Amino acid sequence: MLIMVLILSACMLIILGLLFLWSPGKTRPFLDESGRPLAGSISEKIRVLINGVEQGMFIRGRDSAKPVLLFLHGGPGLPEYFLTRDYPTGLEDGFTVCWWEQRGAGLSYSPDIPPGTLTVEQVISDTLEVTNYLRMRFGRDKIYLMGHCGGAFIGIQAAVRAPELFHAYIGIAQMSRQMESEKRAYRYMVEQFTAAGDKRMLKKLEKFPLPKMLRDEAMHKLGIGTTHAMRSVVRGVFLPSLRNPEYTLREKIAIWRGKWSRHSGRMWDHMMAADLTTDVAKLDIPVYFFHGLHDYTVSYALAKDYLEKLQAPLKGFYTFERSAHSPIFEEPEKMRRILQEDVLAGANNLADEK
Repeated sequence: MLIMVLILSACMLIILGLLFLWSPGKTRPFLDESGRPLAGSISEKIRVLINGVEQGMFIRGRDSAKPVLLFLHGGPGLPEYFLTRDYPTGLEDGFTVCWWEQRGAGLSYSPDIPPGTLTVEQVISDTLEVTNYLRMRFGRDKIYLMGHCGGAFIGIQAAVRAPELFHAYIGIAQMSRQMESEKRAYRYMVEQFTAAGDKRMLKKLEKFPLPKMLRDEAMHKLGIGTTHAMRSVVRGVFLPSLRNPEYTLREKIAIWRGKWSRHSGRMWDHMMAADLTTDVAKLDIPVYFFHGLHDYTVSYALAKDYLEKLQAPLKGFYTFERSAHSPIFEEPEKMRRILQEDVLAGANNLADEK
């Protein structure tokens, strides 16, 4: 018994040692050929007072003179910057990118944030405030706005309220009618597991039906979750959050405290109840939707239908055939080409249909 205790204690010490080793909390600089910081580049982790609450963000770009892009992560409550270590996007080559971690999430998590301010309306307001901070800091009249999943739910509403602040809006896995999306995903998973004779997963799905259905395990087993190739949230998301050296250990713990807080649950309930096809039926700026063909976390078909109905001066829908929920991480080369040749050019030549 004593030997077992000693072995477990030694294992815990090794794990803690690795976590501290992996957690210096320093950002990666861009380096030139001689190993010196690249002239004109920017790589920083900062905290800014946004609507009365200190909020954290990573700002990165190989050339700070490039257009500014604000990325809104999904979740709700789960930042995505830590995934760029294992899934590099290359966005920093063409933009100065702000990876803002929203109120109550990641770098912006704090148990002292008033619970009444952790709402969809507040995060929309924060988005516009962060936008104005970036505009002032980099001397731009407008920036580009990109949202992923829950961030796309926030982003398209921010864009409709202040279109004058943005060159264009890019929605990745764009939410529209999420409750309907969940129903379609549930039916699909039941069909697939029935066809495969997977009684264990069918029992789990029966135990957690809508609206609180089993999502992560079931979706990733079928390749319709975070990425088409990812089969485990633990290996694909949780462990990368621990390994990323740009977060301190305390910040890594905050990532998951924010994700599993009751406030994130309330945000999700709001998203489930909303219908953006009626709430946001028109945008006065160019709109681009990027969607993975294998995505059931947010319905591919519903997103495509939404963009067809959405009124905008220019719009484009782009199918990522090898992706599930995260084309930004799964097919970054294709994403960068679309951003360069269509979004920055104010065109839709590469879109599925004109």
